Amino acid sequence: MNKWKILADKVLAGEEITETEALSILNCPNDELLLLMDAAFQIRKHHFGKKVKLNMIMNAKSGLCPENCGYCAQSSISTATIDSYRMVNKDTILQGAKRAYEQNIGTYCIVASGRGPSNRELNSVVDSVKEIKKLYGLKVCACLGLLKPEQAQRLKEAGVDRYNHNLNTSSNHHSTITTSHTYDDRVTTVNVVKEAGISPCSGVIIGMKETKQDVIDMARSLKALDADSIPVNFLHAIDGTPLEGTNELSPIYCLKVLALFRFINPSKEIRISGGREVNLRSLQPLGLYAANSIFVGDYLTTAGQEENEDLQMLQDLGFEIETVEEMKASLAMKGK
Repeated sequence: MNKWKILADKVLAGEEITETEALSILNCPNDELLLLMDAAFQIRKHHFGKKVKLNMIMNAKSGLCPENCGYCAQSSISTATIDSYRMVNKDTILQGAKRAYEQNIGTYCIVASGRGPSNRELNSVVDSVKEIKKLYGLKVCACLGLLKPEQAQRLKEAGVDRYNHNLNTSSNHHSTITTSHTYDDRVTTVNVVKEAGISPCSGVIIGMKETKQDVIDMARSLKALDADSIPVNFLHAIDGTPLEGTNELSPIYCLKVLALFRFINPSKEIRISGGREVNLRSLQPLGLYAANSIFVGDYLTTAGQEENEDLQMLQDLGFEIETVEEMKASLAMKGK
């Protein structure tokens, strides 16, 4: 029996992997990659079978952000050319929800740039979510920046199922990426969301000059936070940002990272997110042997793969899309 299968059996038995074992995953010899991904798949299959969750982003407000995050084209220090606009109206948000429903995409993510939502922006999201729930019953995820407890409560009452606020990197590496807010600010928002009864979504960006130990620390921090959904982004360096020209990832290393996150967070939704097309390239399908969720369509300021290509990829893999109706049934069960 190979060592990766033994490690997967250990995880399935409820044990945590050690620091040495975690590092060995990231240092897995390339000629053992398929054995590693098969072991990750055994954990993924145990918890999720062959189901894949689909997510779609609505970029409801773009640019105009006062923060100084080094990876982001929307930040105050970026000179990247992007579309900048204030919060779109309710009709635009509803049109996006209709598109998601018609394409059988179970989770609709409303994202707005900025440090945190203004009262007007929060009111717009609250009104939109109530209508989305009434018309389509989609799972709604909001991503609006740092949240106060009373804001989280309003989102919960409106019907928001999930709130995304990424840690992005490790506590140790955070100050090299941004100084306009702290790592603890991000952790606090995730906890505020949990206290309001909203499912926490929090993830990372890989490829920002962090160490392998940073990557392990990220995965463990998200386990400690008990994030239900973990988006794993791979840096798509944008000209005009401080990380412009950074290109330290290979498709094989990205797969090892996804395997690591599955071994450390075995029962959680792990989503291959921004940068998968440019970093995983032809190895994208293998990522789904560890992850069980993807974004369909474009991201915030970068384009995604064509939807029909994603659907063909899933079909070729023999995986099954979690339908909107299955998602609704799952939400109803959790509500009981």
